[in-house]
Amino acid sequence: MNTNVFDQLHSEGFISGDSYEKIQLQRNKALVSVHWEIKTLLYLGILLFSAGLGTLVYKNIDSIGHQITLLFIALVCTGCCYYCFKNKLPFSTGKVVAPNSFFDYVLILACCTFLTFIAYLQFQYNLFGNRYGLAIFFPMLLLFFYAYYFDHAGVLSMAIVNLAAWVGITITPLQVLTSNDFNTSPVIFTGIALGIFLMIIAWATRKMSIKDHFEFTYANFGTHILLISLLAALFHFEILNIIWFLSLVISSYFLYRKAVLNSSFYFVLVIAFYVYIGTSYVVLNFLDRLSGFNEGSLYAAFFYFIISGIVLALFLIRCNKKLKETC
Repeated sequence: MNTNVFDQLHSEGFISGDSYEKIQLQRNKALVSVHWEIKTLLYLGILLFSAGLGTLVYKNIDSIGHQITLLFIALVCTGCCYYCFKNKLPFSTGKVVAPNSFFDYVLILACCTFLTFIAYLQFQYNLFGNRYGLAIFFPMLLLFFYAYYFDHAGVLSMAIVNLAAWVGITITPLQVLTSNDFNTSPVIFTGIALGIFLMIIAWATRKMSIKDHFEFTYANFGTHILLISLLAALFHFEILNIIWFLSLVISSYFLYRKAVLNSSFYFVLVIAFYVYIGTSYVVLNFLDRLSGFNEGSLYAAFFYFIISGIVLALFLIRCNKKLKETC
């Protein structure tokens, strides 16, 4: 608040002392930001609208009719896309800010309704037959295009999720999908390859300066997918679990160095979490093979979790302090 004019009016006698004191009190009050609260409410509103639309379709499909439902979803999606294309700023390989406060949410709604439209066509009319990969591939391409064209990290996250689903369905036999048994070697190896691929894309995004602010999104998904897949391999391949544990440690070390280089405590925390799970599994598995879970091994496991928990906490505190000093 610019109060210079009020100071002048008070000095000239146009504002009383009481009124001037109230203005001073108002000026000294710190403003409270509600930016993230409003964004959360808007995103929640889009999520509730999409969920409500799906519930409405599910419970009233017989009375509403398939064609009318599809038309309504298509109209909502088309209207949102028209608004986004009309109001977008020119494309750039750098960061492009949204033209207004509601642009991002309209774009998210357009993508959600488009996915609902494709899913409805596949479920009701079996548009792609048993080729489930195609039902994900085409929406994935559109989501990647929208993410870069409109510069939206949220849409990019949706595209990466579709990429993971498409890759998983493409390499997975149909019987695995129908039996919901994803604890198989092809799925694990695909997850490892996808995690490495996303990390390479994150590096290339920064190196080539093409939407380099997307690096975090790619690295975030890549880190989680890679380390989860390595943990799954550690649990699944019991004979060669020491090899997979070493793979987990080596991968985590390189990811940790990158996190320290970027001063990212978030990635340090994530990496430490996955390594701790893998280490705990190896220790407990060793105790079980050594003497079975008798009273002695239970005490050893109990002390392990106490000591390792303290060491992990001290490590994270030290890393947090070190990263703050380098910032």
